[in-house]
Amino acid sequence: MAPKMIDADLAAVVGKGPMPAPEVIKELWVYIKKNNLQDPKDKRTIVADEKLKKVFNGEARVNMMKMAGYVFKHLS
Repeated sequence: MAPKMIDADLAAVVGKGPMPAPEVIKELWVYIKKNNLQDPKDKRTIVADEKLKKVFNGEARVNMMKMAGYVFKHLS
């Protein structure tokens, strides 16, 4: 996949781009696991910190299946 440009909100989480979309998702998971942002009762739910809320359109909790939809809006 071709590298994509990353906006400032997403770059605060995954680092500066450009990078391919699969790499962005991989780095996002690294951030989520490093900061313990998965709901302990439901690992499919991401509990957003302030940086992720900017990526997730202000949402505090996001199902991991919907995460990519939010992320791709920050790539160009």
